[in-house]
Parts: sequence; structure tokens; C-alpha cells
Amino acid sequence: MRYRLIALDVDGTLLNDRHELVPETVDTIREVVAQGAEIVLCTGRAPLSTIPLMEQMGLTGYVISHNGAATVDAATREIVHQYQMDKRSLEPYISYCRENGVHFDVNTAFELYVDQLEGLKLEVQSMYEAFLMEPLQLPQWADWSEPLVKFTAFGSMQRLDEVYRDWGRWEQPFNMLRSGDFFIDLMHKHASKGEALHQLAQQRGIAPDEIMAIGNYYNDLSMLTYAGKGIAMANSPEEVKLAADEVTLSNNEQGVRHALIKYCLN
Repeated sequence: MRYRLIALDVDGTLLNDRHELVPETVDTIREVVAQGAEIVLCTGRAPLSTIPLMEQMGLTGYVISHNGAATVDAATREIVHQYQMDKRSLEPYISYCRENGVHFDVNTAFELYVDQLEGLKLEVQSMYEAFLMEPLQLPQWADWSEPLVKFTAFGSMQRLDEVYRDWGRWEQPFNMLRSGDFFIDLMHKHASKGEALHQLAQQRGIAPDEIMAIGNYYNDLSMLTYAGKGIAMANSPEEVKLAADEVTLSNNEQGVRHALIKYCLN
């Protein structure tokens, strides 16, 4: 089967644990593209921390960012589609985070805002640096008018387990998911990597069985099950592996390269 569209998660999948693109993997991706496949990066990251990876690989096309909440043309930086969140429905989550000392950020398609820009903890600053993001000061909530696409809580795994349990008891107006051990993301109810991939594929005239998706975490489940070939990384949780069609090597063993050679180049 020749796959026309290949969706790649970024952190824990395309990148190793040092957040690096491995040259051999990049060479394989370029070879797959030269044979006619289209690469789309599908990530919880924002476009501004994803597009540089496309540029490093010498690729054009699209990035599905914020876990499917915003799809952007990597060359023109045009927003192709975005799911706007309801501002009022976010207010209880913001209050919870403020009252319980949970760090959070609020995202438009291209910008990231934090509640207290001054005095950010070192681990928070390091996290934003690793994801190539420069936070801005959140303005007065009553004055906010920009389209919101994602709300993220950040903290230790144990702390976020507690937050996830608490929010899970609420009537949920959003798509709430763990996008990593240290993150909980809220998006529009219909926003997901799988739905965004579905929309992009329809626009490109590509059927699901012509799509391969590779990912490693719970936020990848929707695209792994939508694609004709869903491949989980060896470093994935067991539930993600069980939902996939195949399991490749880990992100530290160039699992993406291994899968592309096996299913796209042989």
C-alpha cells in the first residue's frame, strides 16, 4: 500500500527524549516525500514551535497543532481551520487553577498567555524554552476577545492525576485529555488530532486507507484509529499500543524511521 498522507506526532515520536531530530530519520522522511507522500505534523504544540521542525526537514505543507484545534499552512502561516473555545466555560477551570496553585496557560492559534508572567518557576520557564514558546502576560479576562483554541494545565504527574480526577467529575464542555505525563489540555468538544486529520484528508482528496499515522500518547488515539495504518511507538502506554495496528521502536531508537522504511520504502 502506498500511503499518500503520513501524520507524525512530534514529542515522544518524531523527536527523541532530548527533543532532537535525528538526521537519519530526516533523510528517510525526505525519501518518502520524494516518492510522493505528504507529511503532516500532528502535535499538541503550537504552530510556532512546530513549523521550525518542518523547515529543518525542508518540508512544506500543513501542521495540525494544539491537538487538532488549529491547522496551519507551514509556508504561509495561514490558519486553515480552528476550533474556538467558549470563553465563559473556561472560567471554572481558571478559578480552580488559581485557587489550587496549578500553573496554566491559554492559547490562541499562535500565542500563549500565562496568568503571572513575572516570577515564573524555573521548571515552567524551562518547559516553555524546550517547546520554543515565549509566553505573554494574560490580559484582564473581561477584556479578552481573541479566539481561544487550547487551555493547558502543567505540573507533576501526581498533581495532574488529582486535577484530572477532579475535572472528570464536572459536566465536561470540552475535549479534556492528557497530552503528556505533565499536561492536561482542554479544547473545543470536537477538536482532536483525528478530526483535524479527517478534515485535511477530505480537503486533499485522500481516503483513510491512504493515511498512516504514528504517535505515542493518549492524544494520538483519535488519529491512530482514523488512519488506515495506525502505528504506536514502543514508548507508548499500553492502551495506545492496543489501539494501534502496529508497534514500532521507541522514539530513542528512531521508531519513525523504522516504520517508514518498513511500510513506505520496501
